[in-house]
Amino acid sequence: MSINRAILLGNVGNEPDIRGQGDQRVASFRLATSEFWTDKQTNEKKEATEWHSVVVFNQALVGMIENHVEKGHKVAVEGMIKTRKWEKDGVERYSTEIVVGRFDGSIKLEGKPQGGGAGRRDEHSYGEARTRQPAGDREAAPRTERLDDDIPF
Repeated sequence: MSINRAILLGNVGNEPDIRGQGDQRVASFRLATSEFWTDKQTNEKKEATEWHSVVVFNQALVGMIENHVEKGHKVAVEGMIKTRKWEKDGVERYSTEIVVGRFDGSIKLEGKPQGGGAGRRDEHSYGEARTRQPAGDREAAPRTERLDDDIPF
């Protein structure tokens, strides 16, 4: 048995790109995840950022991304890690992506950019949309939930 699953929480690095039409649309964007620490010798604050390519095939999530995700938003992504291989100018190239498939994976909106009203929450910008749907109800809209500010931790 093996599991191919990535869970990332980071900031969207560009405006999402939506391609295709009808029920064949695909959303893609870059997600930045950062690690922060203090150098013990110099007491200097350090940061390292990793960039991830995210590709979304689920049509409900593509619509949610198109309408609610912008550069700088904080997003949680769950999907599969896939590496593509192609050739350009006779050179083999590789690209690793986090893929949210048609029926597997999730995207959760966590917040707006720091300078863009991060303290304000509204139902259209927050919540979760999951791609796992009951077998008999593939056309159902994504599940959304309002986050609760009253959590004591």
